[in-house]
Amino acid sequence: MRALWILPALLLTLGGCVRHLNEPQSPATIPYPEEFSFSVLEDQRYTSPDWPQPLFADVYLPETSNMVERPVALLVHGGGWQGRTPEDMAPIAERLARRGFVTVNVGYRFAPEYKFPAQIHDLQQAMHWIHRQSEEWRIDTSRIAGVGYSSGAHLVSLLAVVAGQGGAVDRPYGGERTRLDAVIAGGTPTNLFKFDDGRLVVEFLGGTRLEVPLQYAQASPMKHIHPQAPPFFLFHGTWDDLVPPDHAKDFYTALREQGIYSELYLLRFRGHITTFLTRYNAMEAGIDFLARQLQD
Repeated sequence: MRALWILPALLLTLGGCVRHLNEPQSPATIPYPEEFSFSVLEDQRYTSPDWPQPLFADVYLPETSNMVERPVALLVHGGGWQGRTPEDMAPIAERLARRGFVTVNVGYRFAPEYKFPAQIHDLQQAMHWIHRQSEEWRIDTSRIAGVGYSSGAHLVSLLAVVAGQGGAVDRPYGGERTRLDAVIAGGTPTNLFKFDDGRLVVEFLGGTRLEVPLQYAQASPMKHIHPQAPPFFLFHGTWDDLVPPDHAKDFYTALREQGIYSELYLLRFRGHITTFLTRYNAMEAGIDFLARQLQD
């Protein structure tokens, strides 16, 4: 019987163990403060027939007023760039849809068969597809957020900082239509040079740091920060030994130095997986962050 009380007590304790750096901006009118019901369009192909692999997304459509153009959230799942599915992000997709976001939960190609930058090219295709669907889904394409965890957070963060900049990662599929207007990123690898040539990173990039240093630089969001990058909400577990918390702390500091409004939400006593499993308070703070940043 005693054991039954341990897990709820532990979750309650963990729920209060946070440190929110750069306290959020003063409350503002949130576009969709009420909650909405939604419908789901499953397995929507977002790539063209000639793409190396057919890729699909689940689209969550909130039932808002027919006169309202809705903000969008592009969701990208984790899995070490090698596995997992959009199903991991389904609870987050549902929460965003209830807050009024048209939510696009995407799959992408996996390493080692498809190495970087294939995954970024996939997300760029998804962004172009979102723009093409804007009229049908009543989307406001000036309010698109990226949301991801772990390797998914890495991909949306990288997309956010390279979009429209004309660099190597932005070409040939990027451009202005791949820009994100705000980002929620949890457990994010921001500087791939920090990894000790582990298998996942080596297979993702095609070699070690000494063998392909340009790939490591191009794939590291930290190396692409610029003053026009979108605002970021970063959350990270302080006991994360898979992606140590200095990835988030250093990235947060670099963003702020460039004048980019950002928030860092640290979850104490949590590792990489437990941060994702106990993410509720962080995600609620992140969604409020999106609502403030993407006000109509």
